[in-house]
Amino acid sequence: MQVPTILLASSSPRRKQLFSWMGWNFALRAVDADEAPLDNEAPQAYVARLAESKAILAAPGLPQDWVVVAADTTVADGKEILGKPSDEEGARRILAQLRGRMHHVHTALVVLETTTGNEYNDLCTSRVPMRNYSDEEMEVYISSGDPLDKAGAYAIQNSNFHPVKNFHGCFANVMGLPLCHLTRTLAKLNIRPRTDVPRVCQENLNYDCPVYEAVLRGEKAG
Repeated sequence: MQVPTILLASSSPRRKQLFSWMGWNFALRAVDADEAPLDNEAPQAYVARLAESKAILAAPGLPQDWVVVAADTTVADGKEILGKPSDEEGARRILAQLRGRMHHVHTALVVLETTTGNEYNDLCTSRVPMRNYSDEEMEVYISSGDPLDKAGAYAIQNSNFHPVKNFHGCFANVMGLPLCHLTRTLAKLNIRPRTDVPRVCQENLNYDCPVYEAVLRGEKAG
């Protein structure tokens, strides 16, 4: 089957990089979705709503044989949604809150067919244990500027700060695009990646993923 033209509704360089590992040519379109949570909105519902909003905002004007892929990721401490910090003080507060504790990262996926208007949805949730980094380590990381465009004020892949310890979930999810969840979602449209996604993902991330087989079987894992 010929793969339709795919639009990734994102301006994130991390999502662009991850998506490129699936082997397709694709287009990008940045969208400006309102990221303010609704009153008492659960984190899972929040990311699902934003991913759908991004897909809908990206679709107008596209030819009818295109497919839109959209994603939204958030860090949640219990029911509290931890977005991107607005300044260094916000990053400091979030990192101190997460230090030495377990939290969750949720990524919602929406695949939208422009021909039919059909949507296909998925959700990946990962348990993320933060290490007990020192105040000094935290301040050095904050001064680098890296936390300021990250939900939860950290990047799991940052090799200098390495904020996460003993992680056993989908590494790509915490970066913003769970590729095996996306693979199984696109399979519903008979769209298959042109690479061995688990192998390429693990090689690029230098990570031995313990959950990919369960995810590709359709199990609730992340």
